[in-house]
Amino acid sequence: MINKNGGLFYTMIHFNVPPVTGNEVKYIQEAIAAHKICGDGAFTKKCHVWFEERLKGSKVLLTTSGTTALEMAALLCDIKAGDEVIMPSFTFCSTADAFVQRGAKIVFVDVRKDTMNLDETKIERAITAKTKAICAVHYAGVACEMDTIMDIARRHNLKVVEDAAQAVCSEYKGRPLGTIGDFGCLSFHETKNFSMGEGGAIIINTNNEDFERAEVIREKGTDRSKFLRGQVDKYTWRDYGSSYLPSDMNAAYLWAQLEMAGKIQGNRMNIWNKYNEAFKPLEAAGKVRLPIVPEGCVHNAHMFYIITKSLDERTKLISFMREKDILAVFHYIPLHSAPAGLKYGRFDGKDEITTPYSERLVRLPLYYGLIEADQNKVIEAVKEFYK
Repeated sequence: MINKNGGLFYTMIHFNVPPVTGNEVKYIQEAIAAHKICGDGAFTKKCHVWFEERLKGSKVLLTTSGTTALEMAALLCDIKAGDEVIMPSFTFCSTADAFVQRGAKIVFVDVRKDTMNLDETKIERAITAKTKAICAVHYAGVACEMDTIMDIARRHNLKVVEDAAQAVCSEYKGRPLGTIGDFGCLSFHETKNFSMGEGGAIIINTNNEDFERAEVIREKGTDRSKFLRGQVDKYTWRDYGSSYLPSDMNAAYLWAQLEMAGKIQGNRMNIWNKYNEAFKPLEAAGKVRLPIVPEGCVHNAHMFYIITKSLDERTKLISFMREKDILAVFHYIPLHSAPAGLKYGRFDGKDEITTPYSERLVRLPLYYGLIEADQNKVIEAVKEFYK
């Protein structure tokens, strides 16, 4: 980029850079050399084992995206036309799309102002005779209040899907996120802590019958997975399904990340903690609000955000940072205010937090390998703005 004042070249500090650990190309080449680049090859199996060892008994299947993991979860919940699904409006459209595709009506409820997560105190009043499931989104890798959500779900005989797209390696009271509800959904998009470019995973926490059905759905509705394990002598079309399994080359890229998971997480957490400490004086002065992590929650440093005083201030801050060649960004436009949200959903109760807080939220650059000099530039730019 050219400096308009001096004609000098310098580099923009990106909001995100996909993680690279060093073995990605090597492992992709190994997948090619093994003549197995379609789904469920050696690297896919390695990834499955890695997750299942850490998710305390839950079953895991890699998918082509976090979106398709949610679509599988909607199918496994047997969502049908006319059903209702409760979720926050402050989330990515995929959270709603997965259930809308099954014919469901989305019932949006407000979020908590501390975590921007689904407000568990607003769920029960939104339940009707048509309610089939609750989708809890763990925003920024910080857990929803899962004990309360699970209690509500069990009392009303509802399924719980955890949208843990941002929450790989996060915990709630010692339990990995994604393993508490009936199904959990992860994302390995290039913006996530661990990446395979486009990819995700579904976590099955219920029973072996659901896992076997998940395998069928993932393999185009066939029992091909059983065939490959030698459990049936031929595979046939058994149920509705699609091609939800990713290439083993994608899994090879992810495996290089998982091998270095501790280093990646440590690096991200150091950056998150550095930002948090640097901006505490601004929060103490009442100029910004920093992320809040409730007791019992272990987050994964997926993102660092600040909440400004107003939409106008956020707009000016983002513009100011861009002038400093720093890419800071806002996040979701609440789904209930979007054209599709108005068509396929409704907001239950008052929008007290969702819109006012989402309009003031700014995300700062945070990714594996963000150098210290650039971290310092981000910090100094924010401080300069608030002078």
